[in-house]
Amino acid sequence: MESHELARFEAVVLPHLDAAYTLARYLTRNEHDAEDVVQDACLRALKYFEGFRGEEATSARAWLLAIVRNTAFSSRRRERPDAVVLQFDEAQHSDAVADEHPEAEVLRSAAKESLGRALDRLAPEFREVIVLRELEGLSYKEISDVAGVPVGTVMSRLSRARNRLQQALREEEGG
Repeated sequence: MESHELARFEAVVLPHLDAAYTLARYLTRNEHDAEDVVQDACLRALKYFEGFRGEEATSARAWLLAIVRNTAFSSRRRERPDAVVLQFDEAQHSDAVADEHPEAEVLRSAAKESLGRALDRLAPEFREVIVLRELEGLSYKEISDVAGVPVGTVMSRLSRARNRLQQALREEEGG
């Protein structure tokens, strides 16, 4: 790869590594697997970057996230179904520093844990659209490009994902 292409790759793709890790983390449910997926996805992106024609940051983000998604799903198919699953610890991955009352921090932490457990209970296709829309802020069209499904399917999955997430949160509260 020529140096100008490498510089273009660094400028266009690398700013989206945080979004790539976030998606991989929610898809794999394991921080080490997520790191591996992102690393593999970046290598694939670099290998095929000459074929990438988009210039906008959003198209590069959607392109990279599609590679991350495909890499995560390929990785999952290779793994054993009984592999150990670690819980996502929002407090560990949060940039926010609690300078409020300790009780408020405990309540906030409990709410995040509850949300994390509820997200983990969603099927992967629902968890994926929630993460891409609500955490990464992708448009329906971008999610469609990442997931490789029509926009109508994205909208339907997102609606069902939100309903199932609400139900899971209600169950968390009650039980």
